[in-house]
Formats: sequence, structure tokens, C-alpha cells
Amino acid sequence: MLLEPGAAHRLQLLLTAPEGVADAAIIPLDADGFARLEAVYRLLARMYGRKIPPDSRLTHQRLRRAQLMLRAFDGRETGATHREIAQVLYNLPTMKRDEWQSASQRYAVMALLSDARKMVDGGYRALLRPRG
Repeated sequence: MLLEPGAAHRLQLLLTAPEGVADAAIIPLDADGFARLEAVYRLLARMYGRKIPPDSRLTHQRLRRAQLMLRAFDGRETGATHREIAQVLYNLPTMKRDEWQSASQRYAVMALLSDARKMVDGGYRALLRPRG
């Protein structure tokens, strides 16, 4: 187990390199190969005391949206209405029905819940892939 601030990495050693021979990384050349290459680059930087580049998979905005999705999903799972979720997430005052029907936060909550459902159904793996 390799620890760094905010993360822990599990490494599987298939063979131990003889004295004086560098270790090697085996990287499958599949759709996730770019993410794996970036992870190896970050590992090398850590091993040799260089500055570890920022993880490009999750920008601050993507992380914030993922947090909102989880909070919205948790609220819905415990029986909260869309309006109640919006009031908590966006610190909204109590609204009349007509105001709520046209509120941008109503549509934002619906989008968050839709995206959260996709994440729960396996889409969370996309968070581990590079953007682009």
C-alpha cells in the first residue's frame, strides 16, 4: 500500500526485480490506458521526489457536482421531495407552488438526480477516467 495525501494506492508486485534492475509497470492498452499511464507518471514522480502533478480526472467543479449528486440521491432515498432537496442544497427559502414550478433549482435537482442514478448504476467508473 502506497499512501499520499488524500489517496492510497494498491500495488501488485508480480516479480521482484534483481538488484540494479529497474522495476517495470505493465499497462494494458485498453480504453483506460491513458488513465493508467497518468497514474504511473504520478507514481514515478512520487518515487523520485518530484512534484506530483494534479490528478486531472476530477476538476473542482466535477468533484462539487458529484457531491451534490450524492447528497440529492441520499435525500431522495430517504423520502425527501425535489423541493426539499433543493432547499437544502441551494439554501432556498420556502417557495409558493408556482414559483417552484419555474425555479431553475427545480430543474437542477432533476438533472442531479438523473445523473446520480446513472452513477449508482455503474457510471461512477467514469469519474476514474481522464476528462476528454
